[in-house]
Amino acid sequence: MSYLVLARKYRPQSFEDLVGQEHVSQTLVNAINSGRVHHAFLFTGARGVGKTSAARIFAKALNCEQGLSPQPCQQCPSCLEITAGQGLDVFEIDGASNTGVDDIRELRENIRYLPSHSRFKIFIIDEVHMLSINAFNALLKTLEEPPDHAKFIFATTEPHKIPITILSRCQRFDFRKISLLAIVEHLRKMVDAEQVEISDRSLALVARRGEGSMRDALSTLDQVLAFCGNQVADEEVQGLLGMVDRRLLLDTVEGIIECDSRRVLDGVRRVDDLGHSFRRFCQELVESFRTLVLIKVVEEPGDLLETTVDELARLQQLADRCGVEDLQRVLTLLVKTEAEVAGSSFPRLALEMTLVRLTHLPPGKEIGALLRKVEDLERRLTGNGPAVAVAAVTPPIAERSPPVRREESRPAKVVPVAEPTVVAESVAAAEPAPSAGVADQTCWPKLVQHVRKERPRIGSILEHGRLVRFALPELEVGFVAGSFYLEQMKDAETAEVFQALAESFFQQSLKLRIVAVDGDHGDRVPPSLAEERRSRETGRKEQLEQEARKHPVIKAAQEILGGEIVEIKPIDKESL
Repeated sequence: MSYLVLARKYRPQSFEDLVGQEHVSQTLVNAINSGRVHHAFLFTGARGVGKTSAARIFAKALNCEQGLSPQPCQQCPSCLEITAGQGLDVFEIDGASNTGVDDIRELRENIRYLPSHSRFKIFIIDEVHMLSINAFNALLKTLEEPPDHAKFIFATTEPHKIPITILSRCQRFDFRKISLLAIVEHLRKMVDAEQVEISDRSLALVARRGEGSMRDALSTLDQVLAFCGNQVADEEVQGLLGMVDRRLLLDTVEGIIECDSRRVLDGVRRVDDLGHSFRRFCQELVESFRTLVLIKVVEEPGDLLETTVDELARLQQLADRCGVEDLQRVLTLLVKTEAEVAGSSFPRLALEMTLVRLTHLPPGKEIGALLRKVEDLERRLTGNGPAVAVAAVTPPIAERSPPVRREESRPAKVVPVAEPTVVAESVAAAEPAPSAGVADQTCWPKLVQHVRKERPRIGSILEHGRLVRFALPELEVGFVAGSFYLEQMKDAETAEVFQALAESFFQQSLKLRIVAVDGDHGDRVPPSLAEERRSRETGRKEQLEQEARKHPVIKAAQEILGGEIVEIKPIDKESL
């Protein structure tokens, strides 16, 4: 007796047997129970996820001799014929082989006759996207108004190639890729039934090779059983499939996180000794670090990951030892290296140098810490803090050396210049709001900072607002008429969020108003925080430039070198 492959031997025979497609099964079962069975269905999805199997199960449910039921009996002649693919009233057509208009015309002639002994004539067309345009056009009228005894089930992996006129006449069901854990669980039932001894780790490797396709996973399992027999060892599965041992992969990931160059280089050596592809190894490193990022940013990442429970536990331990910024930098370099390894004459060298570079990367700084440092520097600069200016002196364009001798030119001199105190005139000249209290000058920036911490987008908008009235519980904020910021704050949801944050900041209920401010109001309300910042920066830049140009060292450098000042930068004295 010929051998029956696992994909056929364990093909789903009922809706309960479909793995990972519960949304499709439930909808079809409900349609049968309620009597709302459409005449045309389109099953879409990747290969091997159960589209054709679902079509056969649906056909059995419609034509079962025991009655229309979501639970076909599997015993009547109709169910047995459909299971064997020999149903007299169920026609399975390969769209890739019957692409012409003549084939569809023959189908149209056949559909007119009543079924021989079943309830419906069912036409299952697989890979329907392969039909020609003329064939689709010939099918349109029949598909729109078919006889009562006819049902159509189309299956395809490329629904975008089907004309919209066909799609609009079908109920569409999108089949999902099956998760790794669901495939492993299903494979475990099969190997137990086949009395095969195999570890969960090997089953995970087989399932991972399937890439979400149950049929591909079963074909891979058939290959493993043909090679190993009923006693399957982990090393044999890894060697047969050419996949990197997960322990080796996680050891390399841990070496990168611990900045251990010797460990990662030893990992590359072991990959080479085992004969694995360097590109495949790099791809799995990318997937591993992607998993670490998801673990860091998602509280319950299980549904987003294709890992086993034991592997997920170890990855969570590794994720606790690094930051998201560092992981993103590692991912960027690995993705770039994967493309380089694919076309490199020295793939091992390219991979080794990238891993060594990753182990020597300095730790990244958190964006929040950098922003706090910038804010601290601004406070020091506007509060008589020490600062210096850097004036870069370069020769004028007309007297610069020609390009061929550019390597002989000397570097520009950097001269520190003391920076004077800068007072923003716009702040001094601005009159406070008539009804505003003394505390509003300090409360408003604190309120904006509080909102920015909770809702960065709204906080950035408020930086362009002016405090028109501050008399708690009344708070009136103005924005330039017709500006983008005014339109944003007029949004009901945005205003509601701002009022909730303001009330939490002041610990009381507020009467909040958003008003338009035109040019006439400019001298009666304080400037916005953004205007104050621009004023400080402009005044500071002008005074720095004046000090730099008047500095005797700069003048002497210009006279000696015949240069000109092209840029002035403020530098903290501690960095000199």
